[in-house]
Amino acid sequence: MPAFSLEPEQAAWCAELRTLAAEQLRPLAEKGEPGHVNRPLVTELGRLGLLDRLFASGALDLCLMRESLAYACTEAETALALQGLGAHPVHAHGTPVQRDRWLPGVREGGVIAAFALSEPGAGSDAAALSLSAEPDGARRWRLTGEKCWISNAPEADFSTVFARTTPDAGARGVTAFLVPADRPGLTGTALDMLSPHPIGALRFDAVPVTADDVLGEVDRGFKVAMGTLNLFRPSVGAFAVGMAQAALDAALDHTARRDAFGGKLRDLQTVAHQIAEMAVRTEAARLMVYAAATAYDDGADGVPRRAAMAKLLATETAQYVVDAAVQLHGARALRRGHLLEHLYREVRAPRVYEGASEVQRGIIAKELYATLEARP
Repeated sequence: MPAFSLEPEQAAWCAELRTLAAEQLRPLAEKGEPGHVNRPLVTELGRLGLLDRLFASGALDLCLMRESLAYACTEAETALALQGLGAHPVHAHGTPVQRDRWLPGVREGGVIAAFALSEPGAGSDAAALSLSAEPDGARRWRLTGEKCWISNAPEADFSTVFARTTPDAGARGVTAFLVPADRPGLTGTALDMLSPHPIGALRFDAVPVTADDVLGEVDRGFKVAMGTLNLFRPSVGAFAVGMAQAALDAALDHTARRDAFGGKLRDLQTVAHQIAEMAVRTEAARLMVYAAATAYDDGADGVPRRAAMAKLLATETAQYVVDAAVQLHGARALRRGHLLEHLYREVRAPRVYEGASEVQRGIIAKELYATLEARP
């Protein structure tokens, strides 16, 4: 399938998702408490079959879901994405026992998952993790340290936790563990963020884990983390594209109706050119997201580079488009409760989440130079 087009059934599905988000998910989102897990919303995502689809389809489907939901209900999009982010390592690397124990509940929306990679001193540099997994007998460890900026923390029912099992080994000494929320020594606090996302910190005070909790292989957890991010980074871009499109459509409607200077705002060349620029950038970002997702699904070369490019372009574009839409609306867009006021708070975080824009540029450059050096 060409990366630049969607099949008719895919386009129809996206339209259906936007309608579901506006009519069924938005009312549940509005009843939630900002900064906390909205369990009724997650349950509804499960009832609609969207959480199940997280694990039954590829990267492009994930992008289409995230873009469509973000257009009409960013809270629903975030709830879906955080479930996928926290549970994908279990789906991809878990044992049959781990998958059977946790994934049915995730799919139904009754079990909340978290992805615990970042730390207070190791955000963008994921290989510099310091959460220690100290040996406690044969194939047993005690986790000690902190995690910060963690999705769904501290309310998640389990977390995919990345800890250092071999000191001073960089990326090669990290292991992924599945840690249930009721393990002794595990506590957490919610963080009050600019965006209304459920984000928190986790503290590990000699939390016991065993070989039965390992996801993948010991000392190979960085591969688990990067594999998850390579899948989800293009879809972060899709989240951004959905917000950009919502802002663009709001700006189109406003400038077409707003009287100003003896005509409509759209009649001013500067306004018309601004709208055109917003549209071009949004479409370019969308195409790059679709291309990166298709490359992932096809097992093509250069997936890390493509994923980084898609996330970088889409998130930076969304910031530009939402800001421009606010400018075209004027003061009304800054009032609490306005769509653009909401999007303005939402759009900033994706430029940091799952690797800041600067990290994406570093990945892109590293991949480009590696390709150059591999040439005969």
